[in-house]
Amino acid sequence: MGKGLEHIMSNENVVEITDLAFSYAENEVLKGINLAIPRGKVVGIMGSSGCGKTTLLRLIGGQLRPARGQVTVMGEVVHELNRRALFELRRKMGMQFQQNGLFTDLATFENIAFPMREKTDLPEDIISDLVLMKLNAVGLRGAARLMPVELSGGMTRRVGLARAIALDPMLIMYDEPFAGLDPISCNVIGNLIRRLNDALGVTSIVVSYDAVEALKIVDYVYFIADGVVVAEGSAADVKVSKDPFVHQFIRGEPDGPVPFHAPAEPYASDLDLASARS
Repeated sequence: MGKGLEHIMSNENVVEITDLAFSYAENEVLKGINLAIPRGKVVGIMGSSGCGKTTLLRLIGGQLRPARGQVTVMGEVVHELNRRALFELRRKMGMQFQQNGLFTDLATFENIAFPMREKTDLPEDIISDLVLMKLNAVGLRGAARLMPVELSGGMTRRVGLARAIALDPMLIMYDEPFAGLDPISCNVIGNLIRRLNDALGVTSIVVSYDAVEALKIVDYVYFIADGVVVAEGSAADVKVSKDPFVHQFIRGEPDGPVPFHAPAEPYASDLDLASARS
């Protein structure tokens, strides 16, 4: 597999991450991440649950500050920005949350209109046209008046996608976009991510543990384990990789570098101890 992004870079890197470390109290989640997200591409970040994928997105968005290293987004070092500059940078980002993050008391139309009303001075007639345009792009213009509770899981995910592109961002981040969806919905969401990225000329980061769906749409992928990037490559290279971690992960095999069982004493010794106590 490749060890760099040169072969897929179209212009410049929208995101550059260097020696990034972060801990929650004593739990060191990221131990030295290095990666780059080139403009106009869909880049996957994959790894087992709890490996720090969502934490990485929060560091890119400035919700968290690194313990060491640097996150540069569109030429700005995120953790060095003041509040005003950080908010300006975030206006250039879109985010589809893992749990969708829709306002449950607002209809679909109002959910998409909310960031436009909060972040722009556009008149209502323009906002209305833009909302319908975004909903049409994800195939949900006919669901504009439905409440979130009236939407299926796949429809809710598409509304979240429409809201992520509401302000025409330069960078869109997707946190587990395929989680909890049936195969048809996964395929629809994946195709939408790819189509919107290419049609809008944006850059996309797809965080996922669903190797089957993610590898259908990404140009390049990084695998994270034990706080570092353990493998990387194009989607085509990854599918035929002999790397033990990649091979195990994309095939969902129980045996390999990623252990199924939590660290413990040998099973027999636990049984002997339980027997002695009884």
